[in-house]
Amino acid sequence: MARPAELLVVDGYNVIHKSQRYMGLVDQPSGRLGDTDPFDRARQLLIADVAAYAQGRYEAVVVFDAAGNVSPERPNLTVAGVRTVFSPTGEDADSVIERLVTEARHHVRAVTVITSDNTIRATVGGVPVTRVSSDVLIADVGAIVEDVRAANEERNHQHLTLEDRLDPQTRQKLDRLLGRV
Repeated sequence: MARPAELLVVDGYNVIHKSQRYMGLVDQPSGRLGDTDPFDRARQLLIADVAAYAQGRYEAVVVFDAAGNVSPERPNLTVAGVRTVFSPTGEDADSVIERLVTEARHHVRAVTVITSDNTIRATVGGVPVTRVSSDVLIADVGAIVEDVRAANEERNHQHLTLEDRLDPQTRQKLDRLLGRV
């Protein structure tokens, strides 16, 4: 029987508030008609970044303190392979994280929690859980973004055809033969 993937639980707003990458998107319009949620774009980017970070190594869950804002317009969904959970009315994100960790540990499952909230770090500290600061996730996401940028730049400079690989003199001869000059 295969062991389930390690559970990665991310304290969403905690990470958003720790990074200029996400906070720079707060209050920018999402482009959707009637959308007045100032954190919409920041949440979307964080979810995409967590998906890139998890890359199949983790089952990822991002928890947002919704203060009762779970609704048909903002349901708990899986987006880009990352489950998003908005805490229900009367329950904060920390409680949801504690419950997820407890459930996973009952199933003898490895868990990593990403937060910089000292309360939740102390609470989940009573069980064998890997605790990672938001700063580590932010730095790792920055490295992923830089790797993708460098790969795209390298791809743009590759010589993909035989003609691209010719030295300048041979290329001029070919251009004359083909009537391009």
